[in-house]
Amino acid sequence: MKIALVGYGKMGRIIDEIATKRGHEVVARLKETPTAENLNDPDVVIEFSLPEAAYGNIKACLENKIPVICGTTGWLERKPEIEKLAVENGTAFLYGSNFSLGVNLFFALNEKLAGLIKNVDDYSCQLEEIHHIHKKDAPSGTAISIAEGIFKNNPKFDAWKLEETQGNQLGIFAIREDEVPGTHSVFYRSEVDEIEIKHTAFNRNGFALGAVVAAEWIRDKKGNFEMKDVLGL
Repeated sequence: MKIALVGYGKMGRIIDEIATKRGHEVVARLKETPTAENLNDPDVVIEFSLPEAAYGNIKACLENKIPVICGTTGWLERKPEIEKLAVENGTAFLYGSNFSLGVNLFFALNEKLAGLIKNVDDYSCQLEEIHHIHKKDAPSGTAISIAEGIFKNNPKFDAWKLEETQGNQLGIFAIREDEVPGTHSVFYRSEVDEIEIKHTAFNRNGFALGAVVAAEWIRDKKGNFEMKDVLGL
């Protein structure tokens, strides 16, 4: 399979290495805006760039009828426009706040636990995410996805807020520390105990592998998808 990488920072380089090891050909490594010419006719684009560049990058690829895997966070207010473009152009789009296979299992576990807790009034809930000091958005896209999973199955919570909260708000504590790849925790606390679920990434390789697996899966599909579709969750 021919893959174009749009955004070629640390993540792009790891995706390049993993895609090549899995037998794929990387035909473009772009730091600039993609065009029909510089994309070099790929089967799939994997986009990991910056929040301010993501919409334009994805739009250009979809308009050239190329499926896109996107892992850039911080631009999601325009995601409905992109999903509409994917359908209009007869191609495919998959956004993931986190492509780690383990994190996506964590998402499913989080939703299940939220549904169980909803019948117990004594527990408050908060999220914590820890990332490297270079991460530009806070809270992380992964933390927002975790919060949305809780809202889906527990009507006690209907909004998130950074740090201290009131009423039905879910508190998210965002910490930036050294070169931490990503740690996400959900805490349910009562006066007598605490339940915690946690995912810790040891490096970026898990994110990159998941992005390549998603690209392999989406190649011949049309429409809008999530990682849970790839994993059958």
